[in-house]
Amino acid sequence: MRLRLTPRDTSFFDLFAASAQHLVTGATLLGELLGADRAGRKVIAKQISDAEHLADEATHSIMRRLNQTFVTPFDRDDIYALASNLDDCMDHMEEAADLIVLYRLDELPARVADQVHVLQRAAELTADAMPRLRSMSDLSDYWVEVNRLENQADKAHRKLLAQMFDEITDPIHLMKLKEVVEKLEDAADAFEKVANTVETIALKES
Repeated sequence: MRLRLTPRDTSFFDLFAASAQHLVTGATLLGELLGADRAGRKVIAKQISDAEHLADEATHSIMRRLNQTFVTPFDRDDIYALASNLDDCMDHMEEAADLIVLYRLDELPARVADQVHVLQRAAELTADAMPRLRSMSDLSDYWVEVNRLENQADKAHRKLLAQMFDEITDPIHLMKLKEVVEKLEDAADAFEKVANTVETIALKES
């Protein structure tokens, strides 16, 4: 660890931890949405939207702090990238939930739940990892596991697309489902970007 001779603003660690907790909330609600009826889905989608607004506020807080701080705990560009990538995770999950409601997709393929389970696990791992940025310790297991999960998500995504093209004859319905599935895949990719950014930060600080 590099020796620092100047004080640094440690509030960033709390802000990142808070941001990651919103991802846990969003992923949990997304799982609940899959099992709800149409009316219930509207209510849960609103809750996810509220969580997304809170996540946006957390991101804005990080950016404001970044602009106000002279000495940061690690590279300014990495702080910006980590905050942006965390925000992307929530954005993609919220968009997927919104599309499910807007398109009135009453029945979803079973493998969509597999995608959401991956997101839930990735969110939990991310929330657990953020507080450890203070010491930069015991983080390698985090990014290794998230990368493994993203590979799992890729496989689930390909299998789901193949199933959809084989079984769905209505082209409009297929297009709607595909858009939801792609947004969930985007969310998995975003979680991997967060993990990759954390790995970059840890390597620089080692």
